[in-house]
Amino acid sequence: MPFSLQACRIIELPKIHEPRGNLTFVEGGNHIPFDIRRVYYLYDVPGGAERGGHAHKALHQLIVAMSGSFDVVLDDGDEKKRFHLNRSYYGLYVCPMIWRELDNFSSGSVCLVLASNLYEESDYYREYDEYISARTSIR
Repeated sequence: MPFSLQACRIIELPKIHEPRGNLTFVEGGNHIPFDIRRVYYLYDVPGGAERGGHAHKALHQLIVAMSGSFDVVLDDGDEKKRFHLNRSYYGLYVCPMIWRELDNFSSGSVCLVLASNLYEESDYYREYDEYISARTSIR
């Protein structure tokens, strides 16, 4: 299976430490395994709310907790794994065909997402049963 939970991983991003403050940068195709075509961020997420609840057919993503913390639950149809993100110099790489849910947002958290493609609704699986059917058909 080309896209599985084992392909998803935490990537440590470069961190330049200075007394004036730290700096982290991301270069598409260098620090992460895709070129960046879109950037978006989630913020002001109400307590107890969940985000995500979908999978992508072709999109690669890097998810970063820019401020605060939150959890990302990844599911490839066979197993699930929870990642707690709370450092701005760590990113969670999520490959295509992985179901993701985000929860446990701390107050004031900001979730930054770097994406390999522009937004395209047809790239989404928004129903879990449809996603599982698609995963089963490519095995």
